[in-house]
Amino acid sequence: MTEHETLAGGINEVVRHGDRVHRPTGPWSPRVHQLLQHLDGRAGTPRFHGLAPDGSEILDFLPGEVANYPLTPAAWSETALLSAAGLLRDYHDTTEGYARTAPRDGWQLPALEPIEVICHGDFAPYNCVMDGDSVTGMFDFDHARPGPRMWDVAYAVYRWAPLTRPGSADAHGTPAEQAARLALFCDRYGLDQASRGTLLDAVAARLRHMVAFMRAGAAAGSAAFAGHLAAGHHLQYLGDADYVRTFTC
Repeated sequence: MTEHETLAGGINEVVRHGDRVHRPTGPWSPRVHQLLQHLDGRAGTPRFHGLAPDGSEILDFLPGEVANYPLTPAAWSETALLSAAGLLRDYHDTTEGYARTAPRDGWQLPALEPIEVICHGDFAPYNCVMDGDSVTGMFDFDHARPGPRMWDVAYAVYRWAPLTRPGSADAHGTPAEQAARLALFCDRYGLDQASRGTLLDAVAARLRHMVAFMRAGAAAGSAAFAGHLAAGHHLQYLGDADYVRTFTC
């Protein structure tokens, strides 16, 4: 392992310096730093260690493996699914009190009502670290904001079940396997019956929101989002928004 290593994945250049990582900041970063200072490493989150001379943020390096698509056998395991659900619940519970008094402005995206927790905003395999088959940490809080638990749960089950049409990009498992994994995630998270009744609608709405965000970013000049649209990622998300309506939970 070199002392300085550019980490693969994501749209930001993240550089590891020993047990720290340096990553770019944005106008919303002060809110994220306040959140991380409140968490102080709890719920598998990195600690914030200030800013580097070039303005990048300095965070803990979270050891472990990061999964992406297609899902690795470890990320597809039931242990990974259950530990991801448990970690998200732990994170939400840890932010619940902070969310009551946290600033509503200054985040990259507006706060969402009802405000119950600080949403991570992108809780997926590519933003989590694993120790073997267990999910032990999370990173990349750029899309964090005050909001409802369901905002995170909806995207998490989409990514971890995953609720993607067989044959499409990122697909894994049969519909029956996906439905079973969806139920396991909800059970481990402790999602109540009322929330389960609206979860699939929330997943579809979350995917459509993501497409709208991608389109707005591309229109504003983001090469990364323009590339995603050119590759047809939005078509998968819109198709999956219809596909999730075939499930029950």
